[in-house]
Amino acid sequence: MNPAKRRAIFERFREGNPNPRTELAYTTPFELLVAVVLSAQATDKGVNGATAKLFPIANTPQAILALGRDGLEGYIRTIGLYRGKAKNLIETCRLLLERHGGEVPQSRAALEALPGVGRKTANVILNTAFGEPAIAVDTHIFRVANRTRLAPGRDVVEVERRLEKFTPEEFKRNAHHWLILHGRYTCIARKPKCPRCVIRDLCEFGAKTKDGSA
Repeated sequence: MNPAKRRAIFERFREGNPNPRTELAYTTPFELLVAVVLSAQATDKGVNGATAKLFPIANTPQAILALGRDGLEGYIRTIGLYRGKAKNLIETCRLLLERHGGEVPQSRAALEALPGVGRKTANVILNTAFGEPAIAVDTHIFRVANRTRLAPGRDVVEVERRLEKFTPEEFKRNAHHWLILHGRYTCIARKPKCPRCVIRDLCEFGAKTKDGSA
């Protein structure tokens, strides 16, 4: 895909959604960190339902540590893999207090040193909480980048690197949100909604659907 077409794709996304936001509910970097850790293999809607009950009771590292693992599990048991996530969050809260004064660190290395925080989660925090032009590649973005040929790659790291290399600077801040929303609602996995796609004429996918059918 040539640079002009890439730019046109992001211009279309910007025109349709000038200020994209994550669909996870949060008010502080720590709340976002908790929500993103909980969102692994879970829906944003499911996470928001759990955190709507959790955050009024505990939305700081100190408060979640005070709940303890069993107490935390009581709030998040509706989310998949909740036991492992509770264990990671308790340990993360302990490390935040010991190493970072209870604040969420703003470096990738420090974030990835926290239990349950991988490269994708670190990128989400850096982008959404701290405004850095990081691009977190999840299954939706991996699919969109490969299907459209915007930034094809064999794995998420390769796609991330190509997106960082090929995305025009002015779009990098919001690229993550545009691509994930596009993959979540339009360029869906089983049967992409090509007839309603705003970048249909720019996309290089060779098997576009017609009238909602393959």
